[in-house]
Amino acid sequence: MATTTSGTSVINDLIEINNDRVAGFEKVIADINDENIDLKALFQEYAEQSRKYGQELAAIVGSVGTVDEVETGNSVSGTLHRVWIDVKSLFGGSDRASILSEAERGEDAIKKAYQDALSSSDLPYNAVDTIRTQAQGINSAHDKIKMLRDAAKA
Repeated sequence: MATTTSGTSVINDLIEINNDRVAGFEKVIADINDENIDLKALFQEYAEQSRKYGQELAAIVGSVGTVDEVETGNSVSGTLHRVWIDVKSLFGGSDRASILSEAERGEDAIKKAYQDALSSSDLPYNAVDTIRTQAQGINSAHDKIKMLRDAAKA
């Protein structure tokens, strides 16, 4: 039972950080100026990706635990990150390079969370393939944002 509870906890951490990612991208989308309209579409795509990932993970938690065990909130660190984005935007941090740097910081966090989850021995066997596939999508998104950030800084 302890492994199931630990495994559920690992998956719930991923659900939480995906919720953070959705909220973070939605916050940035609301604040993006017209000159960065192309980023809105990209960030909407990534927010939708995390919604989908969260649903897939919730289904796994529901299959090994109960619906009551599924995480539905955001993390404290994700909330703090969004507050930092708010503060930066007040002080002129809304240029393309700043937006992409903050997005990459968020992507670094979710990328690490997936790496940590995949290295956990507590994952239920039916979760590993899903989490590995999702990690590939997260890594791809991270690399795209990093590439755009590097281009914006050049």
